[in-house]
Amino acid sequence: MIERTIETATKRYPLLLGDGVARVLPSLLRSLSCPPGTKLFIVTDDTVAPLYLDEVRALLAAAEYDVYAYVIPSGEAAKSFDHYYACQTAALQCGLDRRSVIIALGGGVVGDLAGFVAATYMRGIRYIQMPTTLLAHDSAVGGKVAINHPLGKNMIGAFHQPEAVVYDTSFLRTLPERELRSGFAEVIKHALIRDRRFYDWLRAEIKTLADLQGGKLAYCIEKGIDIKASVVREDEKETGVRAHLNFGHTLGHALESELGYGALTHGEAVAVGMLFAVFVSERFYGRSFAEHRLADWFAGYGFPVSLPTTVQTPRLLEKMKGDKKAYAGTVRMVLLFEIGDVEVVELEDDNLLTWLDEFARQGGKE
Repeated sequence: MIERTIETATKRYPLLLGDGVARVLPSLLRSLSCPPGTKLFIVTDDTVAPLYLDEVRALLAAAEYDVYAYVIPSGEAAKSFDHYYACQTAALQCGLDRRSVIIALGGGVVGDLAGFVAATYMRGIRYIQMPTTLLAHDSAVGGKVAINHPLGKNMIGAFHQPEAVVYDTSFLRTLPERELRSGFAEVIKHALIRDRRFYDWLRAEIKTLADLQGGKLAYCIEKGIDIKASVVREDEKETGVRAHLNFGHTLGHALESELGYGALTHGEAVAVGMLFAVFVSERFYGRSFAEHRLADWFAGYGFPVSLPTTVQTPRLLEKMKGDKKAYAGTVRMVLLFEIGDVEVVELEDDNLLTWLDEFARQGGKE
């Protein structure tokens, strides 16, 4: 078992990572001053529930906790006000109080939704992240919780740190390939923004998604968490370097919103967004990343590497202008100065539209 302490300006909490670490949940709860009889509310989705809900519920019930569960549909569309409201209703019906704990058992959607429920139920109660996907190695750490709006992703939310992250890697054994790919996009992102040596390791060791298993998978998760934690330690509420974690997300979120949540996985959208960010970086800085053949690298894992032909670039630009990093309607994108080094740059609309059109015509060719 790997143990980390996640530190922010307002909180310190443990992260436990390893095969079978879910079994420590009862003792962890006791250490958090949650005695037997405490009401626990598990939020999960209809993909994870048949696989792991009974196991986790039985583990907690055996420790004499009062366990309730609520199951949402799987997929990005579940991060909606309707499902948020339904979770709040269920929590009230179960009689959760301010000493209760919400457990987010699932991927990034479950974690974001359950965390936002916890942040706002009775003005804020405690919650624990139990990721079941590779993507959640990023979203489970740092306390950003939210739901989506048709006009933008994650636009309604809060900063609400969990009490702990319990990352049982045995849960990843049932992960579909497309979801594994989605999570790997965030692993790549962490390497590109902060760690050249990790980037070089990924290029050398992870030739295909089939390599994401055993020790290599564990190393990817550990490195991604360490990078995320180091950024969050410096900047809890995204007033500075935490914005670097949004590399690829300005266009990625715009694509998710424009196409309809779930048409692309989050990682697929971010992969296209990262390639566009590199494309813009080359033009903004007057340098080339062609030697890295990033589009070919991404395509080798099965990521899309170009804009869908159905999208209109002016509409994407408008979505990008609604991004949370934008100031007064001016797009601010995270650009790649060199591998492992990024910065946030303000970009003019005319330039961005020209580059979006050029990127669309290029179709992923380097």
